Amino acid sequence: MPERRKKTRQPRQGKFERYIQPSILLTLHLHPSYGYEIIQNIGRFGFVEGQAPPGMIYRHLRQMEEEGLVSSKWETEGAGPARRTYEITPEGLEVLEAWVRYMEEQARRLDGFVEHYRAALRPE
Repeated sequence: MPERRKKTRQPRQGKFERYIQPSILLTLHLHPSYGYEIIQNIGRFGFVEGQAPPGMIYRHLRQMEEEGLVSSKWETEGAGPARRTYEITPEGLEVLEAWVRYMEEQARRLDGFVEHYRAALRPE
């Protein structure tokens, strides 16, 4: 009878795609940007490993533009092809601020959980 190896269980990673919207909004709050630049820089916030999938980013940008959270315009000046530049709107800034409040609350809850865990490990 073969020996069964005990699997090391890893916690499930949440769906980080839910944090793409605030990541895009923060990127645009820092400075107006075009799609490729957003794709290149969005990973620094820690919700996407590697390069963000272009289709996902452009899908979010289109949806956020429809919702009035971002606006865009075509830039045709300079060398090279025209490109669409996005910027955050006042409504987008309000949504970003709501996301930050939500994340702060989540961080507080997670910190509390970790503190309870660490306290349970301490000898009395």
